Amino acid sequence: MKMKKLFSSVFVALSFGALFISCDRNDDNEIKSVDLVKIDSIKIAQDTMDIYTVQTIKTYSTYNDGCHGFYGYDYVRNGLTRNVAAYQYSVKGNCTQATRVGVNGFNFRPEEKGSYTFKFWNGKDSSDNLIWIEKTVIVQ
Repeated sequence: MKMKKLFSSVFVALSFGALFISCDRNDDNEIKSVDLVKIDSIKIAQDTMDIYTVQTIKTYSTYNDGCHGFYGYDYVRNGLTRNVAAYQYSVKGNCTQATRVGVNGFNFRPEEKGSYTFKFWNGKDSSDNLIWIEKTVIVQ
């Protein structure tokens, strides 16, 4: 019987705790959309590297205001070619109007020797064709 009362007390306490946490939401930080953001430039520290080593490839993107930030990458492998696109999130709320550059990165660890071509999404041209910034990394 004591175990049943203890369980009931803990359950009630957790239920009230969850209620207070769920009521303390800040809707200004709620993500309202996720969209592509152009990768403006790339920094690859080593354009030649050894197989199975790791290096971080950094990307730079411009965000229009304080309501936007880095969300993640779309990283597509096709043989030794890698297509990389960046996504930004947008939140609700009062935002600063200043543009800013965000720096993000991902680790590259090749498991095959060869010449890797990275294509970073840089937007579209006036004819609606995709624009890519291409970089090459030689793996020995």
